[in-house]
Amino acid sequence: MTASTQRIGLFGGSFDPVHCGHLLVAQAALEELSLSRLFFIPAAQSPFKPQSAPAPAAERLRMLRLALAGQTHYEIDEQEIRRGGTSFTIDTVRDYEHRFPNAALFYLIGADHVPTLPAWREAGQLAAMVEFVVIPRPGQPAAKFPSPFQGRELIGFPLGISSSAIRRRVNGGLPIRGLVPDAVAEAICNSKLYL
Repeated sequence: MTASTQRIGLFGGSFDPVHCGHLLVAQAALEELSLSRLFFIPAAQSPFKPQSAPAPAAERLRMLRLALAGQTHYEIDEQEIRRGGTSFTIDTVRDYEHRFPNAALFYLIGADHVPTLPAWREAGQLAAMVEFVVIPRPGQPAAKFPSPFQGRELIGFPLGISSSAIRRRVNGGLPIRGLVPDAVAEAICNSKLYL
């Protein structure tokens, strides 16, 4: 496949922890958008959650590696973690534009983040650089993109799973089997994360 025909998906987030919902979103994006490859891009620190301290980057990366083991179309991009500080999408998208100048870029975004897009750093520039693809939540109406943003919604496999709910379950001593890959559940237990 030549660079001019590449279709690249960018899936940012804290992945704290990565869960089965993330993996189903990735699969849906790969299929529905005919992606050449999809990059999971764990954030160092979300600009919209400045008070929250995610699990250590090394732990989140380890869980992602375990969850994606054997997958050939997915890659982990550590650039936001290496940069440190607050992670801004525009910086990451610029890097992809530089590395893949002729590729079509698709940025996956949770439906709850769509209304906040105009507040993202250099929003107008960002809107011109990538196509946003909304990850639907069960029972929520289709997201309406604020101008100048445009995009589409994944059909996917909407699941009501969230990393925050998984963290609460772990903290409360409740099982997470079936919500995260088995290897990730074992890593959480062994590292005593979220307790």
